[in-house]
Amino acid sequence: MSKINIQNWDVENQSFWETEGKKSASRNLWISIPALLQSFAIWIMWGMIIVQMKKLGFTFGMPHQTPEDLKTFNELLWTLPAIAGLAGATLRIPHSFMIAIGGGRNVVFFSTLLLLIPSIGAGMALQNIHTSYLVFAILAVLSGFGGGNFASSMSNISFFFPKRMQGTALGLNAGLGNLGVSVMQFLIPVVITAGIFGGLAGAGLPLVEVDGAKAVGALVFIQNAGWIWAPFLILSTIASFFGMNNLKTATPDLGNYKAEFFKIALLTMFGLIAAGIGAYLLTILKLNMWIVLPATILLALFLMKTLSPKQIKGNLDRQFSIFKNKHNWIMTVLYVMTFGSFIGYAASFPKLIQDVFGYLPDGRVNPNAPNPMTWAFLGPMVGALTRPIGGWLADKIKSGSKVTAWSTASQVVAALGVAFFIVKAKSLSTPEMYWWPFFTLFMILFITTGLGNGSIFRSIPYIFPKEQAGPVLGWASAMAAYGAFIIPIVFGQQIKTGHPEHALYGFTVYYLVCLALNWYYYGRKNSEIKC
Repeated sequence: MSKINIQNWDVENQSFWETEGKKSASRNLWISIPALLQSFAIWIMWGMIIVQMKKLGFTFGMPHQTPEDLKTFNELLWTLPAIAGLAGATLRIPHSFMIAIGGGRNVVFFSTLLLLIPSIGAGMALQNIHTSYLVFAILAVLSGFGGGNFASSMSNISFFFPKRMQGTALGLNAGLGNLGVSVMQFLIPVVITAGIFGGLAGAGLPLVEVDGAKAVGALVFIQNAGWIWAPFLILSTIASFFGMNNLKTATPDLGNYKAEFFKIALLTMFGLIAAGIGAYLLTILKLNMWIVLPATILLALFLMKTLSPKQIKGNLDRQFSIFKNKHNWIMTVLYVMTFGSFIGYAASFPKLIQDVFGYLPDGRVNPNAPNPMTWAFLGPMVGALTRPIGGWLADKIKSGSKVTAWSTASQVVAALGVAFFIVKAKSLSTPEMYWWPFFTLFMILFITTGLGNGSIFRSIPYIFPKEQAGPVLGWASAMAAYGAFIIPIVFGQQIKTGHPEHALYGFTVYYLVCLALNWYYYGRKNSEIKC
C-alpha cells in the first residue's frame, strides 16, 4: 500500500480485512467524522443565527415601520436556512459522483477547505446590522458547501468497509457527522456571549426592543457564530490531507493530483452555479419552491452532463446508470422521508419554537416562552445519535426494511401529535402549557428519523452492486437534503397564514406513502428484494 493511494483493496476477504483493511478503514472513518460534523454545523447554522438577528436589530436594509414590514422581514429570515438547504442539497448532486472522479482523500480535503469561506464570511457580515440581505443570501448559498460534503463522505466510507459492517460504519459517519447540527445549536448560544476572538471579530451588538418587549441583556457577539468554526476547520483540513487515503477500487483513474483537483473544483462549480440560480429564482424572482426545486436539480445535472470534459463524462455516464434502476428512486423516496425530515426539522426547530410559543394570540411577546437557544440543540442531537443505532440494529436483525417500517410508523404518530399540540398552544394566552408534550413528541420525531435513516444505510448495499451502492447513497442523500430547503419554506408559509400544523399534516401523508412503498418492495412476504 502507498501512503496516499491504496491500489489493492478487498475488504470482503476476511484475512485482508484483519491484516490490512481494518486499520486503514478506521483511520479514514475517524478523520471523516469530525470533518463531516463541521460541514453540518456550517450548513445548518442559519437556523440558529436568524433567531438572534431580529433581536439585535438587523434590517436587511429594509424599513421596519409597519406590521406588514415585520412579516416580510420574518419571512426573509426563514429564507436564509432554506437557501442554505437548497444549496447544500444541490451540491450533493455533483458530490454523489465525485469520489469515483477525484478520490476520497482529495475530495474530503478540498471540500473541508472550502468551508472556511462561509465560516469567515458570516463572521464578517454579522458584525454590521445593516448588512444587506443579498450578502446574507450569498453566504447562505456558500454554506451549502457543508451540505454537499455528506454525499461524497458517505460514498467514500462505503468503499472502506465490508458489506456486513455497512450499517454500523455508515451510521457512525452519518450519525456523528449529523451531530454537528446539535453541536452548533449548543455552541453558538455559548460563544456569542463573549468577545472570545478579541478585536479580530469586532465588537458586540446590543439587544434592541423587539415587538414591544423591553430588551435586556449584555452585548451579543453574533459574529462568533461564524468565526468559531475556522480553527477547527483548519485542523480537519490538515488531518484529511495527511491522514486519509484514495482507493483505486473507488477511483479507477488515480495518480494525477492536478487533474483530480481540477475535476473536483469543476464539479463543485457546477453545483454552486445551479444552487445560486435556484436561490435567485426563489428570492429575487419569487418563484414557487416547487418550480425552483426541479429546475435547480435539472440545471445541476445538465451542467455536469454537457460541460464536463470528456474524461469526466465517461465516468459520469457509468454512474448515471443508477437512474435506470427503479430501486434507486424507491430508496431515494425513503431516504427523503428519514434524512429529509431530520435535516428540515433541524433547520426549522429553533424558529418554530419561537413562533409557536414566543408570541401570544394578540401579537405580544410571551414572557414565559421557552428559549429556543436552550432547547433546540437536543432534537438534532438525539436524531444524530440514533442513526448509528438504526444501522447497528438493522445489521443485528439482518433487515433494514423492518427497522424502517417501525420507525416510519412512529414518525406518523409523532408528527400528528406535534400538530395537535401546536393547535392547542397557538390559541392560548399561556401557550407554554403545552410546551412539554410538544417538545417530547418532537424528540420522538427526531429519534425515529435517525433510526430509519440508519436502517436505510444497511439496505442500500444489499439492494445494489458495489459499484452502484456509493452513487445511489450519494444521490439519495442529495435529494433528501432538499428537506433543509422544503421544510423551512413550508413552515414559514404556514406560519404566515397562522396554521403551522398544516405543514405537519402534509408531511404525515408523505410518511404514509413511504410506509406503503417500504412494505410492498422490501417488507412483505413475496417482495422481490429482502433487505
